Amino acid sequence: MSSAQRFSGYPAAREGPEIAYTQSEDNNPVLRGWGLVIAAKLITNFSPIAYGTWANAKFGVIKDIPELRRYDWRLGTVTPLPADGEVPAGPEITPELYERQPSDIPGRFYSAADFHELYTSGELTPLQVAKALLPLINPDPKSRGKYASAWSVTQEERVLKAAKASAERYASGEYLGVLDGVPVGVKDDIDVEGYTSHFGLPIDPSDSSVKPATQTIWPIAQLEAAGAIVLGKVAMHELGLDTSGCNPRRGSPKNWYNTSYYTGGSSSGAGSALSAGLVPIAIGTDAGGSIRIPASFCGMFGLKPTLHRVFTMKSAICVVGPLAATAADLAIAYRIMSAPNPEDAIQGAFAPSIPPSPTAKKTIGIYREWFDRANPLVLEAANKALDYFADKLGYEVIDIRIPYLREGQWAHSAWALSEGLDHLRCGVSTPDKYLSKINHASQVLITMGACTSALDMIKYGQLRGLLMEHLAFLFKKHPGLLIVTPTSPEPGWKVHPGDEAYGFSDGNFTIRNMMYIWLANSTGCPAVSAPIGFVDPEQGEGKLPVGLMAMGEWGAEEQLLAWAKEAEGYVNDALEGGRVRPKEWADAVELAKEVGDAD
Repeated sequence: MSSAQRFSGYPAAREGPEIAYTQSEDNNPVLRGWGLVIAAKLITNFSPIAYGTWANAKFGVIKDIPELRRYDWRLGTVTPLPADGEVPAGPEITPELYERQPSDIPGRFYSAADFHELYTSGELTPLQVAKALLPLINPDPKSRGKYASAWSVTQEERVLKAAKASAERYASGEYLGVLDGVPVGVKDDIDVEGYTSHFGLPIDPSDSSVKPATQTIWPIAQLEAAGAIVLGKVAMHELGLDTSGCNPRRGSPKNWYNTSYYTGGSSSGAGSALSAGLVPIAIGTDAGGSIRIPASFCGMFGLKPTLHRVFTMKSAICVVGPLAATAADLAIAYRIMSAPNPEDAIQGAFAPSIPPSPTAKKTIGIYREWFDRANPLVLEAANKALDYFADKLGYEVIDIRIPYLREGQWAHSAWALSEGLDHLRCGVSTPDKYLSKINHASQVLITMGACTSALDMIKYGQLRGLLMEHLAFLFKKHPGLLIVTPTSPEPGWKVHPGDEAYGFSDGNFTIRNMMYIWLANSTGCPAVSAPIGFVDPEQGEGKLPVGLMAMGEWGAEEQLLAWAKEAEGYVNDALEGGRVRPKEWADAVELAKEVGDAD
């Protein structure tokens, strides 16, 4: 970011306490099958057991950190502001984003530019693409599509109407831009007019409290205004309460790289649909890695914007953001979604994110004690990518430290569960019976969230303030700093036999899986995940993708997108074997060419 950038709410640049990083083992019970069912009954009906489970997860230790008394409680975000007299404007879709990748790249995925070129040449139409894809995602048990697990619901008539309108625009030469006619998926917790948001819960037609949305939220409306075709709502982990993607009551989306591993979550359907090749862009939400973890596990790109950057959510940690098969499409989606909303006083006040100057110093910060806790396979892939950034792209790699990373993660987890409890209660007609709507694993987590006291929340906010001030110190000391880690310390999350019956609760792996991603949520900073390697699995067939993540200063989305483009260059051109594509990837273009264009 430029040193001249103005901000609202920017924290004091104050170095945090000198606290050594320690990684003690978590000791949360792993619950499956009937053990999960019984545990859920005990935890939800006996408050001492619920509180004991909450305390065992270390959610109560934060209030005993003596240094917190020196810090203000933080809830709001940091907003980059335009210069005096300047009216906020959305970033442009610049010419390089219309360029197709070379056809000979190994593991190549289709991009918006591919579809756009085929449409403008007349070789293909958006209607053909829609007709080819709809049978593949058909949820009807009698003719269920191969890739239906990634999708919550679609509305065929609505999709075909939009595709026909796009085809007519291309035929008349009045298309709207590179995204016109491009199919996209939208997560099941995001409002799209006419669609019901089920939040990963079972569809219950008798529930009068669940109704179709009457208005599409701003970032999705901007995509549709640019001509994108919402193919449907993509599946998610129930209520977004965990990061595996396992959903026993709706069915878990498949990770097409290796179906013996989960997609990651909670934007699980987005990761599945992208890895299958059905769409080049999907829109998710991220309160604790829910965009970046499935992006990593499914070999995709994922951007968590600055808090409230594209849409002001009723959350202190959650954002709406894009996942994409290519770095260019991630940039296209972000730029369109982040257009300022004149009716949103918070989002509409953001200055546009500015691409970095080609002459700007490039710095990567590594906290080695934290970084090196990753699985050896992930660590090897990440270090090879770091060498490329340093040796080929001119990044200076420096050592940094960040205090209270373990405690901060516990605070973030408890905060997320408390917000989840509030969102669940607000979404039912009888708030005192909210637990009856959710599965056993979700019942355990939501009940734990209810154990968090007001004192604990205040202390979580103070720790948030400490971390934000320390990050401000690092960004001031090292302008343009990117804090880089693996996205997840593991290359995947193994499917366990029987999980689809009841689900499962494995808090130890959940906490480990979120080891790196939570910091961006807790502080409101933007972060991006990019695929940088592929490793052999412990079970099943197919390589497992590995993601690398960069976190930047508030408002530094364009810097992160430029970094993701550089990471794409590494995986396409420098990584041995190049990018890998799933064996059962669907060739949407070839399938569409076989479809007639008649109504």
